[in-house]
Amino acid sequence: MSNPPTRLTDRKRQAIVRAAVEEFRSAGFDATSMDRIAASAGVSKRTVYNHFPSKETLFSLILEELWASSAASVALAYRADVALDQQLRQLLMQKLDLLADPNFIDLARVAMAEIIHSPERAQAIVCRMGEKEGGETAWIRAAIQDGRLVDVDPEFAGHQLQGLVKSFAFWPQVTLGQAPLSAAERKRVADSAVEMFLGCYARATALKGIIAKPRKPVTLQEMNDAIADQGKSSG
Repeated sequence: MSNPPTRLTDRKRQAIVRAAVEEFRSAGFDATSMDRIAASAGVSKRTVYNHFPSKETLFSLILEELWASSAASVALAYRADVALDQQLRQLLMQKLDLLADPNFIDLARVAMAEIIHSPERAQAIVCRMGEKEGGETAWIRAAIQDGRLVDVDPEFAGHQLQGLVKSFAFWPQVTLGQAPLSAAERKRVADSAVEMFLGCYARATALKGIIAKPRKPVTLQEMNDAIADQGKSSG
């Protein structure tokens, strides 16, 4: 995450955003008021309105910051001179490191709760986020154009790639409150996702030397058991 702000006005703004995240997460959008946010942030109501003209504006900012953090974490540019597995593993480890950040998970819970509770309010923001291509999709598109991946819909393949990661490192944490994955677990997820994805979409000429020896398959049950054990140990 970014470094702490030094100016007083920036620190107050950050405190307001953090308080809003907690209030939205615990009470929901409708039950949260600017008064509650001000009290939780330790600032006056006037200070809150000086930074944010409305609760809707503040909520929109939270969703947009969530997307910006996610997009920035996977901004690795495709390189024709670097092995596919090396690039893809770096890309996924960046994503997994972000998904292990409790602050990011808190923001995601806020967004998910409000989208489910009031989809019409969040629809415009979510659609605007969707107009920007994610880092995974951009990387896949470039690899296809370079002839190293088969001709596949980049957005479709990008969603598949995200599913290989988020089924272990996002949804269990956001919806079930499970602990973030450990460093070893994140590496295991990334390694498995790289092999599965490239095994499906990489052209034969691009696979030479990537998978040198068979790896013991990682079953869904094994990973779920590992995540469950992690949750018990942190509880």
